[in-house]
Amino acid sequence: MTFHRKLLGIGFALAAAVSLPAIGAAVDTPVKGGTLVYLEQQAHTNLYPPAGGFYPNGGVLNQITDKLTYQNPETLEIEPWIAESWTVNDDATEYTFKIRPGVTFSDGTPLDADAVAKNFDTYGLGNKELRQPVSEVVNNYDRSEVIDPLTVKFYFKKPSPGFLQGTSVIGSGLVSLKTLELPFDQLGDATKIIGSGPFVVEAETLGKTLDLKAREDYDWGPAKLEHQGRPHLDGIKYIITGEDSVRIGALLAGQADFIRQIQAYDEPQVETQGFTIYAPGTRGVNNSVVFRPDNPLVADVRVRKALSLAVNRDEIVSTLFSKNYPPATSIIASTAIGYVDQSDKLAFDLDKAKALLDEAGFTPGADGLREKDGQKLILTAYESLPQPQNRATLQLVAQQWEKVGVKLNVLAGDAGSRAVDDLDPLKTPVAPAMVGRADPDVIKSQYYPQNRDVLRQKGGASDKVQTFVDEKLNAILDEIASQPDPEKRLAAVAESQAYVLDQAYAIPIFEEPQAFAGAPYVKGVAFEAVGRPSFYGVWLDK
Repeated sequence: MTFHRKLLGIGFALAAAVSLPAIGAAVDTPVKGGTLVYLEQQAHTNLYPPAGGFYPNGGVLNQITDKLTYQNPETLEIEPWIAESWTVNDDATEYTFKIRPGVTFSDGTPLDADAVAKNFDTYGLGNKELRQPVSEVVNNYDRSEVIDPLTVKFYFKKPSPGFLQGTSVIGSGLVSLKTLELPFDQLGDATKIIGSGPFVVEAETLGKTLDLKAREDYDWGPAKLEHQGRPHLDGIKYIITGEDSVRIGALLAGQADFIRQIQAYDEPQVETQGFTIYAPGTRGVNNSVVFRPDNPLVADVRVRKALSLAVNRDEIVSTLFSKNYPPATSIIASTAIGYVDQSDKLAFDLDKAKALLDEAGFTPGADGLREKDGQKLILTAYESLPQPQNRATLQLVAQQWEKVGVKLNVLAGDAGSRAVDDLDPLKTPVAPAMVGRADPDVIKSQYYPQNRDVLRQKGGASDKVQTFVDEKLNAILDEIASQPDPEKRLAAVAESQAYVLDQAYAIPIFEEPQAFAGAPYVKGVAFEAVGRPSFYGVWLDK
């Protein structure tokens, strides 16, 4: 297997070049040194921090940038990091942060109130001249004010209750003023991302490898972490390795230390050989199939409800996945803030599905496919490459829908026309979708026209949409992002879950983790609240 031998060759070369920790070190005492060889399924794209939602991007940004605050992945509480303390006014329209003294970016410039202000002015307002988009985690932003060198205040046009948590996420990584001055299309080059994080970019071969080295003077990790100061590792080597079998083989052969995107069917062989599976949850909108109601084939809510009833999520999970992928019981994960069990809206009932399709006027033709006014109920979806086994998932959904007379064509996720077609509901009426974030604003991020716009509403991302808009849904989403009263905000979160399913806009399938595997000598692995790895506290017990 040429690719396997080539990768192992890289691994042997690295092993020869890397100085590893001394053998015999105490198991529970971290030792300094060594380079972690990390195999990533996909290359990162753009490293403008608000683009960090793409998991390969987040896996890099989490090592080279710090955040204003830290969200404890166990309790989901917001804790100090670059901000020592903060205050929020009663209606969540003003936030004031006191910045930790002595923090610098890796180019030596200060991470002070002015730098924080310029970061969030960019993330909150965007920069049209540099083509830098507005961050989906910053809602209702107005402006910043530098009170003194270590105090910054943010003002919002209306309440923004999710902003505090938004300062803790990958998309709010802090970068130097020099980085903020670069146009968006130059930020795919990791060497141009100057952060204040525990690692710095040493070298990159775009699309192939990325080398990070420890920042020797790093001394400002999240305040409550046990580990402080310099990272234990000397460095991290990312190698882009698209084939699942090659990543697994390299890990088991000892030529890689840690890998991302291990498929569920590979979990048993990894665990039986003493390696560790990590499957942190993403605590956001579940892995789902969504509809674009501007397409006449799925415009009728009865059709969408029928297709939801025809999906057997238990069969999908038991056939393709493992215990790390719980079947969905709402549009958001059971670990998400504001989750309400919606299992009663997610039944599997083929007879009821057929009856609803009959009611909607789609009756079986001679070939078994349903049709109405001469138009067959044939739908199209593109697979989503970042989502685990998404092609197989969609193909199994297609088999299930076939039982009620509906055809789903599943197209390759890397097709040249995919990006354009996905914006056109007439060409792509069905799509896979999910997004992770440990805050209720994640629901707005998914469905709102000016955010991800997965339903393709008029006035959103697509200029192909003719008529579809759901003002009631958008009002609920605005309420989630703008309601300062915690109880009323959670009521809107509950309403959004029920409403999306009542309208059958989405068919949630499973709660999506990020799946990793590591060698038994890799210690101290941690993840932020939505599953991106943090290698700050990692050490190698070799």
